Amino acid sequence: MTGGPNAVARMLGTLGDEWTLLIVQQALLGATRYGDFTDALPVSHSVLSARLRSLVDEDLLTRREYQTRPSRAEYPVTPRSRSLWPMLTSIWEWERTWVTEHVTPLPAMRHASCGADFSPTLTCRACDTQSTEKDVVAQWGPSGSWARSTPSTTHRRRSGERRLGAGALFPQTMSVIGDRWGFALLVAAFVGIDRFTDLQTELGAPPGTIAHRLATFTAEGILHSTGGRYRLTEKGRAFFPVLVCALEWAQRWYPDPEGPAVLLTHRGCGRRFHPALVCDQCCVRLRGSRIMTA
Repeated sequence: MTGGPNAVARMLGTLGDEWTLLIVQQALLGATRYGDFTDALPVSHSVLSARLRSLVDEDLLTRREYQTRPSRAEYPVTPRSRSLWPMLTSIWEWERTWVTEHVTPLPAMRHASCGADFSPTLTCRACDTQSTEKDVVAQWGPSGSWARSTPSTTHRRRSGERRLGAGALFPQTMSVIGDRWGFALLVAAFVGIDRFTDLQTELGAPPGTIAHRLATFTAEGILHSTGGRYRLTEKGRAFFPVLVCALEWAQRWYPDPEGPAVLLTHRGCGRRFHPALVCDQCCVRLRGSRIMTA
């Protein structure tokens, strides 16, 4: 079916939730059974049960019964969830570096191949050159538009959940990914749309919605306002690896028959930009299986 939600909207509809990314992260770290998740996360039984069902439906986890009396199941990861590691690694690095509100600081990441604590460096897969948002040109692809990139719904936050539950670990990331307008607004900022009226026109969101998201991003230091324009701060620009890794995952797993939603081109080599993460200590391209917490 053409004309419906594109890969970006489907990705946000799946991952735009306080708990989903954390459950997947724990699964990638080895959690498979219900008790593993409750031991690792401050999640209620009802929320965990609901998220596990949705993750199985979305092919991010597999349900495998290992005991029949009583019935007990484990939830191993799938290729779809394993390939989320670049996005999760980029989120961890951004929150660890830029978000000061964590009650307990997030630990560093260690690269098993070289044994060093590291920070991931974004590069162009085609030419292996370190890349920032200034090095990449974005344009809509055949299935791309603001309207088609916004999911109709995301999981509804309950009062206090963002700060007391999963959001306590990824608080500011979830103000972007966990909000159907927040992600679109930040992408718009990256492509240079910086005035309130232009954001409202391009995104098609109500004025109050745009005003609230701009106020949130300004308060969190992701955007700053000057002369009626909302520009990315250094902290906001540092979110770029999360965006491109999320986009790469979305377009791999939710291909549209019309073609990609977004086309990225690397200025340096002129080829399509596909992100790759390398260790800043040994300069070797990272693999998810070789990353651990320090």
